[in-house]
Amino acid sequence: MTHDQILAQFGPREAMEYDVVVVGAGPAGLSTAIRLKQLAAEQGKEVNVCVLEKGSEPGAHILSGAVMDPRAINELFPDWKARGAPLNQPVTGDDLLMLSETGSSRTPDFLMPRNFHNEGCYVISLGNVVKWLAEQAEALGVEIFPGFTAAEVLYNDDGSVKGVATGNQGIGKDGEPTEAFQLGMELHAKYTVFAEGARGHLGKQLIAKFDLDKGKDPSSWAIGVKELWEIPADKARPGLVVHTAGWPMTDDTFGGGFLYHLEDNKVTLGFVIGLDYSNPWLSPFEEMQRWKTHPAIKAHIEGGKRLGYGARAINNGTPQAMPKTVFPGGALVGCDAGYLNAARIKGSHAAIKSGMLCAEAAFEAVTAGRSSDELSAYPAAFEKSWLHEELWQTRNFKAWFKKGPTIGKLMTGIEQWFLPKIGVSAPPWTLHRDKPDHEYLKPADQMPKIAYPKPDGVLSFDRLSSVFVSNTNHEENQPAHLTLKNSTVPVQVNLAKYAGPESRYCPAGVYEFVKTDAGEDRLQINAQNCVHCKTCDIKDPTQNIVWVTPEGGGGPNYAGM
Repeated sequence: MTHDQILAQFGPREAMEYDVVVVGAGPAGLSTAIRLKQLAAEQGKEVNVCVLEKGSEPGAHILSGAVMDPRAINELFPDWKARGAPLNQPVTGDDLLMLSETGSSRTPDFLMPRNFHNEGCYVISLGNVVKWLAEQAEALGVEIFPGFTAAEVLYNDDGSVKGVATGNQGIGKDGEPTEAFQLGMELHAKYTVFAEGARGHLGKQLIAKFDLDKGKDPSSWAIGVKELWEIPADKARPGLVVHTAGWPMTDDTFGGGFLYHLEDNKVTLGFVIGLDYSNPWLSPFEEMQRWKTHPAIKAHIEGGKRLGYGARAINNGTPQAMPKTVFPGGALVGCDAGYLNAARIKGSHAAIKSGMLCAEAAFEAVTAGRSSDELSAYPAAFEKSWLHEELWQTRNFKAWFKKGPTIGKLMTGIEQWFLPKIGVSAPPWTLHRDKPDHEYLKPADQMPKIAYPKPDGVLSFDRLSSVFVSNTNHEENQPAHLTLKNSTVPVQVNLAKYAGPESRYCPAGVYEFVKTDAGEDRLQINAQNCVHCKTCDIKDPTQNIVWVTPEGGGGPNYAGM
């Protein structure tokens, strides 16, 4: 049964009216809602705000390193310490390591580029910070609906955004309503703010519909694969921040590792790989597993226990690629728009600040009696903000490394160490890219195969045991939320030309090529394993895979990540 047929039989959907609807209870979405309510309280006005969250609770789908720059949260809640915000561990030291296969060298402190300095920052669990932000939002009167996906954008007759509809519940694998069927609900708003994170399902549609990326560079993406460990007390170095470059990456692939010491003998560590890599034999998951076996990394975690696992696509941002962030009736905030500083390996402060800027524009419009127009005050405020200045300073970081590691390191040193030393805040040149990440893959027969070591179950692990500790779960009797435009493409193109890269770039074992009874190849999609990282939606070389929202509450349930 099609969506329209379901509406014809079971509709119309119930509708709720709000001044502002926010899609996504991450740092950007919650900061938008909080700032709206703060302004309303300060000025004695009423603004109705709700937040939809597809995870089982705020923070369930949040995955980040993370080292947080407190600049934005200082503005949102100057008294965050008194309020008990879980920013407990200040950064106590920075190590930037260059790895060879067996050795490492540390960058001297006096040569450390500006972007790798973390004085005044905090090592955090962003999931815990988001849970705290949700508590603050609800205390201000924000309505938060966890377990509800925003599955569809609704439009007014004039083409402006009217709001969103939540997904139907209880649709079987055959597409027919089951006994548990519940029709989705419409949420109408004067303005709808999309804060879905990197490669947002609806944000992607809005960028295409309103041509928001016209004249911009193609977006640049990466995948981050992360684990949380508990380590022996004698190895704990609370507040130490370690970043690595070099091994196991080859010179033609952008990537690096991070390892952060939290409080309570916890370490969060992971590996980030640019999704513009060209070798289809590469597996980001496997690269992360073998990176942990390097002596410089093993020294931190040996004797410890892995507690959690997750993966997430990362929008590398840059002003050159950032789409227009407003359109009639709505706006993009956070990583939905690309507010991330890849050079600093930080995005949470940018997400919070973008949400605040958007909220201030939306509050002004709502209290002036406006609706469904463009919130032009939001991008105008961004252009004048410290966030724009920061992103402009680091706009070339990823582009330099695409020219090779030697040039990348040299130019990062010039732009982030030398220029600041002589009083130049931002480089006077701008680099551009000319094609999207999925176009970089080369045919498998033109690239060297990569032999990954078998996991030992102590330091390194397989995908399925990793997905298990991500607490991922989906209702099994529902249509797969990983859809194919053409079901023949995976075998006839991806497998034949690229050796089936989806079986390697997916960090959760969702895609698997198996043999039919007749001995023919077919792609099996294990949708229940999906950790909602969105890598497939970005890296699929034919752009044949389209990620859509599953039933609300499905996916990972990260704890402490």
